[in-house]
Amino acid sequence: MSIEHVTAKGAPLPGGSYSHGVVAHGFLYTCGMGPKDPATEKVVEGGITEQTRQTLKNLQAILAEKGATMSQVVKVTTHLQDVHRDFAAYDAAYCEFFSAPFPVRTTVGSELASILVEIDVVVAL
Repeated sequence: MSIEHVTAKGAPLPGGSYSHGVVAHGFLYTCGMGPKDPATEKVVEGGITEQTRQTLKNLQAILAEKGATMSQVVKVTTHLQDVHRDFAAYDAAYCEFFSAPFPVRTTVGSELASILVEIDVVVAL
């Protein structure tokens, strides 16, 4: 089995011991990405809308390294710091990046370190 590790120039640097993505069996699996601006390595200002947009832009940068787009995403996993407060605004920002038919998605409330959202995706290459 061939495994390829992906590093995206346009995404924030990993904050630990992990790759931006791994390609295996025709799929790209991304790391959990947060709302850091890759130019400053700081969390973007604003609320869940701005953080969701930046997180999805960061994921787009990882996909672009493999020539993929959001239309190839088959699975999304989202962690929200406050799912009850932020779900509607998160979903509205999410719909700026995805259109019907949407990928499958799991959204959960999680304890996150100084961010409101973290997202990872699985992409069919």
